[in-house]
Amino acid sequence: MTENEIVSFLNGRNYDIRIHQNARWIDQKCTPDVLCIVADCIINYMDSVGEESTFTSKDIWFSEYAIQNVHDIFSKVDVDSSSASNEFDKFFGQPIKLFAYAGLLSEEKQGRNNTYKLLNRDILEFIAFRERNALTFLTHYISKVLSDSNLTTAFNEFFGVQTQESYTTLKEKFFTFTVTHTDIGSRGSDGRLECGRIFTKVINVLAFKYKKRGTERGHISKYAITYDMLMYNRDNFRDIYADKPKDVARKDFLASHHIVINEAYFTYQSQKAKSRLRKFNDKYRNGASEMPNDTEKATHIHHIFPASEYPEISFYLENLIALTPNQHLNHAHPNGNTTLIDRDYQHDCLIVKVDIIKDNLENAEVKIYSFEDLLQVLYVGFGEKSFLLIDSNDYDGIKTKIELEYIA
Repeated sequence: MTENEIVSFLNGRNYDIRIHQNARWIDQKCTPDVLCIVADCIINYMDSVGEESTFTSKDIWFSEYAIQNVHDIFSKVDVDSSSASNEFDKFFGQPIKLFAYAGLLSEEKQGRNNTYKLLNRDILEFIAFRERNALTFLTHYISKVLSDSNLTTAFNEFFGVQTQESYTTLKEKFFTFTVTHTDIGSRGSDGRLECGRIFTKVINVLAFKYKKRGTERGHISKYAITYDMLMYNRDNFRDIYADKPKDVARKDFLASHHIVINEAYFTYQSQKAKSRLRKFNDKYRNGASEMPNDTEKATHIHHIFPASEYPEISFYLENLIALTPNQHLNHAHPNGNTTLIDRDYQHDCLIVKVDIIKDNLENAEVKIYSFEDLLQVLYVGFGEKSFLLIDSNDYDGIKTKIELEYIA
């Protein structure tokens, strides 16, 4: 599934809110990270019961896969606790409603429950692949809904003139439109509160796309919206080591600053990324190693910068490479000791991976990498911010800087 195919799918549908009168086309819990994991939970559930089966949001909520991952990752109470009911109903229900409005799922009322059926697995898998994919889908989806609902001009005017006055004007237009054309107006004062929650999820995604100011705490944001501000669990996306001196060990830095990493989140995302790369490598590269000089099947997925030391890039595909068992245990890790990294082989893996990413982005029909994410991996892995200043698509510049990092 490519970005152009997603745009084509969206363009084939009419999302005009004035016609559908559905306020739940997006909601408070519809953040990229939540959409990503709920899509993943749906795909996993459908694989266990069959793609033709119907399901409810509670089927996904109480699935073994969701219980194992969502609770720890998002720091909620147990999913079977009575106090969790309302929160988890929103957590799973709101993204599922969005998927249904978008046409990825069908929705049918049966008694008091809404039942769903899978309509477009390819796009749902694209969303489940990683948060950046979910954000890509969400950006195109929001833009299409606003366009079909004749709201694009109002948002463009705010992005063109960024003042508190223009912000208030846009906000009131959005609130009035939503109350007029959906049943959210029947909720009285709560209707405006819900409009505010929806407005935040709409404006900030577009503000991030255009590198503009959005909304924060009911007012125009002081600065341009950043990636972490779009997320449900913002701590997972902050630059943990931005101020770490180079001569201070990462674990010591965390301890001295009382920073606790959500290990469950990074473990889940890392395992998911490994699985995605393995499937991609099996399908499009016949399971061959991404490193030369070994004809065995690449059954191991290796973190070039180790996950234990660099958890925040452990789930980036740009930090993963498919290796044979021999390459992984005898070359990447000296004497099979997975707590150690062979720096010479790490260097070789990086150089080869840069070429693989370049080829994928320039020539492949199915693109799974991101040039910006490659720079982020190198910035974090080397603790060198200058990687972020490399011009777009300057792969030779990247390799030159990598070489400099290994000169000692």
